[in-house]
Amino acid sequence: MKKVRLNMVFVLVLLFAVTGSLVQVYAQSEGAVAASATPQYRTFAEIFKTGGWGMWPLSLWSMAALYYIIRNALMLRTKSLLRADLKPEIENLLAARDIKGTREICQKNPCLMTSVLDAGLERISENDFDQAHVKEAIEEAGNEQLVIFMKPINYLSMIGTVAPLLGLLGTVSGIIKAFANISGSREALAGNIGEALICTAGGLVIAIPAMIFYFIYKNNFIKNISTMGRMVGHFMNVYRNAAGR
Repeated sequence: MKKVRLNMVFVLVLLFAVTGSLVQVYAQSEGAVAASATPQYRTFAEIFKTGGWGMWPLSLWSMAALYYIIRNALMLRTKSLLRADLKPEIENLLAARDIKGTREICQKNPCLMTSVLDAGLERISENDFDQAHVKEAIEEAGNEQLVIFMKPINYLSMIGTVAPLLGLLGTVSGIIKAFANISGSREALAGNIGEALICTAGGLVIAIPAMIFYFIYKNNFIKNISTMGRMVGHFMNVYRNAAGR
């Protein structure tokens, strides 16, 4: 988890650095076009306005990216997914063959591990332990949980894919305007080119961190899925050994 936090900090710092550099470079180029004696550092609101209509969908996309980055960081913590703190209590209950008590613990503490374990315990009756049926229930619940948790992770991949396309659409729009005003003033032509470049940069600034966090969250979740499978298998062995005594 500490490694994930360090990666998040690094990506955010990189994002702010790239954004700040783009703003500064663009502001200086605008100052040069206007033949100003000194570079003019423009505000974010002015750059947003220069970017044209394409900045509005990009803004919504950036808010969505930020939401899913924060949401996944909170929901995909190993501590929350696996609840290792419940392990001693569950082991004691299963060693005593207390299926009802174990299921109550799982239902009071819903998470990835307890949801899958509860599904397996549901197939165990008082005097019957059909390993095939239990394994089937665990696999079904595991696949269901995989879909539930991967859905918000995949949203980051979708954002990372679509954001550059939105930026490209804004770029094409700016270039079309530039060609339409090619015989006009230098300021109007520079504004159209600026619109194109800002939209391109905006799409990339959103897409890069979205894709980085997508792979970080995906890899860590797959690792937690593997650990969960080992934990559930261990709990079933505890019960099976207790039942065989």
